[in-house]
Amino acid sequence: MLIPALDIIEGQVVRLQKGDFNQQTNYHSDPVAVARDYQAQGADYLHLVDLDGARAPKLRQLALITQLVQQLDIPVQVGGGVRHREDIQQLLAAGVARVVIGSTAVNQPTLVKEWFQEFGGERLVLALDVNINQQGQRMLATHGWQTTSQQQLEPCLQAYLDVGCQHVLCTDISRDGMLQGSNVALYQELKQAFPSIQWQASGGVASLAELTELQAAQCDSVILGKSLLTNTFTLAEALACWNNASSPVSM
Repeated sequence: MLIPALDIIEGQVVRLQKGDFNQQTNYHSDPVAVARDYQAQGADYLHLVDLDGARAPKLRQLALITQLVQQLDIPVQVGGGVRHREDIQQLLAAGVARVVIGSTAVNQPTLVKEWFQEFGGERLVLALDVNINQQGQRMLATHGWQTTSQQQLEPCLQAYLDVGCQHVLCTDISRDGMLQGSNVALYQELKQAFPSIQWQASGGVASLAELTELQAAQCDSVILGKSLLTNTFTLAEALACWNNASSPVSM
């Protein structure tokens, strides 16, 4: 599945480079119109990042999220500053299909495991975003990617398998917003190591050819953000490429 993404700040569709709020570019003033256009082009799902909520949960753009969900016929997953059980309840009550949990899953695993047991693995997505060091270790980043933890991706995810984790959105931070290519090898290795997980690849997709490579690597879904906003290709073109790609093969 290809999943178009919208990052929003104060009602604007924006993109950040590597999660840096000081490197923000505004693209559209009407997120609902952009989302409806993606749906018209064939999107089956939408990924929404509430960057205001990520910085301060009290600033969560709940009214906009609710409006967007109500005006679309496709499911929406939302992330950004989910730190409390009430945040999940609020978003699900607004009609969100899946809630994305990032930093809290890394910093408070006992709490987040309870959420998985309460809400179920189909309603929650782990966002495990990585800085890959010189040793090749996938170190998890938190707090809007501004902090790199001492935890690695693999043992963190392993701890969530027992409570029904099904969906993981993984971003190679060095690629995000850069249009320099997706880390195909990363997703191939992760799918082989954790085949039961539905992987969502995110960060850096710059060409239609990469979509074929990601599908060949058996990646389940790909998040498309800046490439669509900058008209590198359209969602319709990307979907045609994805749907016409050959069946996954070993790379």
